[in-house]
Amino acid sequence: MSLNVIKKVIDLGDGRTIEIETGKLAKQADGSVVVKMGDTMLLATVVSSPEAKEGVDFMPLSVDYQEKYASTGRIPGGFLRREARLSDYEVLISRLVDRALRPLFPDDYHADTQVMITLISADKDIMPDCLAGLAASAALAVSDIPFNGPISEVRVAKIDGKLVINPTLSQLANATLEFIVAGSEFDINMVEGESKEIQEAELVEAIKFAHEHIKIHCLIQRELTIAVGKTEKRTYSHENHNEELKKAIYAATYEQVYAIAASASAKDERSAKFKEVRDTYIETLGEIDDVTKFLAKKYYHDVEYDAIRNLVLDEGKRLDGRTTTQIRPIWSEVGYLPSAHGSAIFTRGETQSLTTVTLGAKDDEQMIDGAFINGYQKFLLHYNFPGFSTGEVRPNRGAGRREIGHGNLAMRSLKQVLPSDDENPYTIRVVSDILESNGSSSMATVCAGTLALMDAGVKIKAPVTGIAMGLITNEMGTKYAILSDILGDEDHLGDMDFKVTGTSTGITAVQMDLKINGLSYEVLTKALDQAKDGRLHILNEISKTMSAPREDYKPHAPRIVTLKIDKEYIGAVIGPGGKIIQEMQRETGATINIEEKDNQGIVQVFADNKAAIDAAVSRIRAIAARPEVGEIYEGKVKSIMPFGAFVEIMPGKDGLLHISEIDHKRFETMDGIFKVGDEVRVKLLDIDKQGKLKLSRKALLPKPERTEPAK
Repeated sequence: MSLNVIKKVIDLGDGRTIEIETGKLAKQADGSVVVKMGDTMLLATVVSSPEAKEGVDFMPLSVDYQEKYASTGRIPGGFLRREARLSDYEVLISRLVDRALRPLFPDDYHADTQVMITLISADKDIMPDCLAGLAASAALAVSDIPFNGPISEVRVAKIDGKLVINPTLSQLANATLEFIVAGSEFDINMVEGESKEIQEAELVEAIKFAHEHIKIHCLIQRELTIAVGKTEKRTYSHENHNEELKKAIYAATYEQVYAIAASASAKDERSAKFKEVRDTYIETLGEIDDVTKFLAKKYYHDVEYDAIRNLVLDEGKRLDGRTTTQIRPIWSEVGYLPSAHGSAIFTRGETQSLTTVTLGAKDDEQMIDGAFINGYQKFLLHYNFPGFSTGEVRPNRGAGRREIGHGNLAMRSLKQVLPSDDENPYTIRVVSDILESNGSSSMATVCAGTLALMDAGVKIKAPVTGIAMGLITNEMGTKYAILSDILGDEDHLGDMDFKVTGTSTGITAVQMDLKINGLSYEVLTKALDQAKDGRLHILNEISKTMSAPREDYKPHAPRIVTLKIDKEYIGAVIGPGGKIIQEMQRETGATINIEEKDNQGIVQVFADNKAAIDAAVSRIRAIAARPEVGEIYEGKVKSIMPFGAFVEIMPGKDGLLHISEIDHKRFETMDGIFKVGDEVRVKLLDIDKQGKLKLSRKALLPKPERTEPAK
């Protein structure tokens, strides 16, 4: 069987290359490629249904990234020992690809489309996430599926002051910024990442640098499309049209909708009025078929879209009456939950987060068991978005992709200001429960998380706040408005969703999604500057509630004491089969963790009361302490020999109390002097080269007075 394998190579300019291969694997998919960099290989496939389903007026796209454990030579953990549901890490990569692809499908293409990206081989130092978008786009490029690409994604990082594309995992440890940037050869359409309080100009510089490399990736994909003969894409007709109905709806409803939009009504009132206008018009149509009714609702949605956007562009006025730069009213409170280790409420307009902080021990760290990423994580942030936050009835089925993505953005924002592991012994879990939502609940999570961490006494380096920005442009791109602190409706109807978080010093995280082409760097810079003003305003508002961490943890918060012991005593603290450490935990009520690090034993003692910690620390110190010559010890007789007694002066440390060192008077035998278990006070005289201890009781007794002989 002959194969028509076609390869293209992307030169990264520093000796590294990326290969794209098609024609060998998964040939029954509409498009299939293997992307390889080093030993990392991704298989990307795309399949799109021939026809759209009835009544669908959106792009039903699903993107799944999955890692095969065999790619790293590992067997999955868990009972089933097989790949299961996508991990949070896989979901986050799936979202990155989805957000880059979705805006570039034709607006009128509504066929079910599935993109699957699989890690089939992994180089442990080459990260696959920055290749996933390229692989997905290349699969579309070799298919006949309509797509206004190609696109690519790259990771840009600044390492030792120099910008690097797709750095290795080991290089990222020294990065001051790290962003995944996606775009076509003409425009950027997605940015996500984190940084160590960088300035706005530095972010723009990094995006520009990434885009230059993205352009090269796109040109190579165009060559690939020509090579496989897929320049002609499939024809389709997924929408019904009724231009007369569209014109009639605009004529009958536009002025009413514009007036409602300009009335600055509350969210629920505004929604009810919009719905009333729509339903009233549809009633005037009399008996109509389902297709006409569907089109009427669609065209009315277009009326709302145009009216709200025109209100902003023509009058600089928004749905709730604010100007483009105005931030909604803010109030916040800390310590609301008396039993939590830290808690805060942050409310901005109609968006509210109740956030808690819980301090845990090392045992509470999250184990990450992925094919590529595995290990432990001691900072966790979970975001919950229940239906009641938007007044909806929705079953609680656990965290979805949106919740995972929003939580990850907030986690990235806050982790930049956490104290180092040496300064913070705790595992920290932050949980944001969104109680109300009308725009940017992820940014509310960042603000509430900052307050809750400070309320818990966690010594963060600086408070972090965040803001969501929007953009509205006209069709020609000649007129635009940048919106600060966007509403939910403005997110849906706008051309950009741009979230920026940071301290007073600089940016800690960014997430940007563009729905249009042609965003200039001038507009991007203006949006960043306006975002800075907004987040500094929010920072000033929350500082009125709390501006710095508490001096100490809450009285009911658990305490951790960290001890460093000599490496040789680790086994003595643990005991045979864990006997000693388990006994200490059982008897004191403390949790004890011990690990070897930097050729030392690091012991963490965790408990919710001081007595338990003191008892455990005392016993550990007794086991791990080094006997010191000249010190006095309260010992216990462990055994008796003809030449003396062996006395335990510390747990596991015995010394010889020779018969000649028991008293100033001379003893011929040990009979009747001690019995096993007797307590005896001794002084350590010497430690010989073999580590044997020489004890003396005599040295602690007063010398008998010397009597003169009788004359």
